[in-house]
Amino acid sequence: MAPKWRELADRLAEQIRNGEYAPGVQLPQIRDLVEAGEGSKSTVHAAYKALEAEGLVTSSRGHGTVVRERAPLKRLGIERYDKAKWRDSDQVAFIADRVASGRAYKRNEQTQTVSRVKAPTVVAEAHGLPEGADVYARARLVKEGSQPTHTLTSYYRPEHVEGTRIVDPTPGPAGRGGGFRVLYDAGYEIDHMRETLFARIPTVEESQLLQLSPGEWVVELHRTTFTADGTVVEFAIGVHAATRFAWTYDFKVPDSANPEGGSK
Repeated sequence: MAPKWRELADRLAEQIRNGEYAPGVQLPQIRDLVEAGEGSKSTVHAAYKALEAEGLVTSSRGHGTVVRERAPLKRLGIERYDKAKWRDSDQVAFIADRVASGRAYKRNEQTQTVSRVKAPTVVAEAHGLPEGADVYARARLVKEGSQPTHTLTSYYRPEHVEGTRIVDPTPGPAGRGGGFRVLYDAGYEIDHMRETLFARIPTVEESQLLQLSPGEWVVELHRTTFTADGTVVEFAIGVHAATRFAWTYDFKVPDSANPEGGSK
């Protein structure tokens, strides 16, 4: 038998999903539910904390517990890297996600720091470098308005980016078209990528930086970007607030038994 706080959380969650509590609406005060016979103060508090951990509500001092306003951002798959977006236009990847989600954006919602660092093991392995070799780290924090959505740190070989806008720490994308356009202009046209995703518990620092709700996990992304000849020109690590994204992939289904008819 489920504990009373879980039963209350499930009932409130159903009311949120069916629209009885609309986005932006404040849930009843804890004392009001206690007086209504929904349980003790600790029971109602536990139910509210569960709803917060599940991404259905946010809680803050002075505002109480409020139903989340927005649906998750669409985090596109291969479409976000369409060359026409960054080579011929100025729609860098995070902006492509916003456009697909029908959400507003500002270029300065991406801040960044750039530094020359010793390559951590996973970075060195991706680039085929000895551990501790010098690489450039371009670390970005992306926000939607005032709310952080994710971090992304791209690592580059110095010989690929030295003297380019990629190593310029000015906030926002690295000029028109962003980092991929910079690489393209430097003679390193991206051709294919490998992305690996996994969920994990955030560190204390990540929880603070991304303003995560208690119990909220993150999705970590590892992205390796190649030129046509197999040269790795970027290895990136992203940390995404799990409840703020919906990951979408649209791709041709391969048929390895029929190379002519399958994807290549």
